[in-house]
This record gives sequence, structure tokens and C-alpha cells, in this order.
Amino acid sequence: MTPTTPELVPSVEELEAQQRRLVFPRFTHDDAWALGSLLFELARERRAPVAIDIHRAGQQLFHAALPGSTPDNDAWIARKRRVVERYGAASYLVGARFRAKGTTFEESSRLDPDVYAAHGGSFPITVDGAGVIGAVTVSGLPQLQDHRLVVEALEHFLDG
Repeated sequence: MTPTTPELVPSVEELEAQQRRLVFPRFTHDDAWALGSLLFELARERRAPVAIDIHRAGQQLFHAALPGSTPDNDAWIARKRRVVERYGAASYLVGARFRAKGTTFEESSRLDPDVYAAHGGSFPITVDGAGVIGAVTVSGLPQLQDHRLVVEALEHFLDG
């Protein structure tokens, strides 16, 4: 029997570097459709039971739910997106910052956990010169996998 290697959890510094690197020159409705479609295809190829959401300035520009996702995923999307909107940082990074201080978001943020969730899967849409204008969010996998799926799609989109 082969021992399983624990999944490496990115440091706060690595997560902050991702956020500095993954910046758009602009973000249009067409970009939302293309990014959402890319995420959909990545998830479909992997048979990932996720819901995908892209919001810009309070408006939903893309939403899709793959087989195996549930209405609960939409509730998680909203809670994770609110963390990005409030903190201007990836939901996983916000949670990691609290953990690095020896506490949790739920214990120390003083925010309602039914409204906010600092769990991985929501990433800010940052436009060069404008800052955070929205969020791309995935829900349905364990939180680190949700985060990594979004980052992978952003890297592909911005590189290509």
C-alpha cells in the first residue's frame, strides 16, 4: 500500500502572489462569457460537480451548474463572493490570513457565517488601474480544489 502524500496547502505569500499576478487589462461581458465557458469545460472534462458564477459590479454575468451540483452550491457561491467583495481578496486567502493568526474567519471576523464564507473558490476579478471589480466563483469541490480550479482557469485565460 502506497502512503498518500498530503496536499500541499499554499502559504499566504503564495496566495497573495497569485492575486498580484492574475490581473486583467480589462473585463467585458464577452470576457465573462469566455472565462465562464473555459471553467465549464475544465469542470466538465473532470466531471466536477460544481456551480460556476461570475459577477461584475453587482451583476451576474455568467452562471452554470454541472451535473452533481446542488442549490446549496449557489448559496456557497454567494457567501464566498461576499468575502471577495468585502475584503478585495480571494476567499481562500482571507481564510488563510485568519488561520495564520491562529484563529478562524468564523471566530474572529465578527461577520455572520450564514452570509460570509472564507472558504476557497472565489477569486477577485482585478482590472489593472481599476482594482477589484468582481469575482469568479466555483463551488462543489473541497475548498482548496475549488480555489485551484479558478486559478487554473484564470491562468489559462490571461496567458492565452
